[in-house]
Amino acid sequence: ATECVRVFLSLMEQRDLHGAKAMLAPGFQMIFPGEARFSTLEELVAWGANRYASVAKHYERFDELRDLSNPTQEVVYCFGTLYGQWLDGNAFEGIRFIDRFVVADGLLIDQRVWNDLTEVKGHDAT
Repeated sequence: ATECVRVFLSLMEQRDLHGAKAMLAPGFQMIFPGEARFSTLEELVAWGANRYASVAKHYERFDELRDLSNPTQEVVYCFGTLYGQWLDGNAFEGIRFIDRFVVADGLLIDQRVWNDLTEVKGHDAT
């Protein structure tokens, strides 16, 4: 499950939406800070285009565990920091994030994201 998440995140960082879509289960859903909900990768990319020029992740670790409420699923958390460039051209780095994925049969079912982008002073990241 962790390798599935790593590959998906790498494809997304490269903006290979076609490859990333192949890793999604039917009904895949994403929830980002501010309760921003997306069901397609194109919606996510369009939303991000209004927030930053580019964003990438430094990973500190991945934790994988069995979903006790559904033993056919695994949950993967990844922790680290974001870096990239704001829309005004200024760089940012060191912004904490946690992503939580639910994986079943090698496909991603759900992604939930928490990060401190809106906490960074001097920029409107909403």
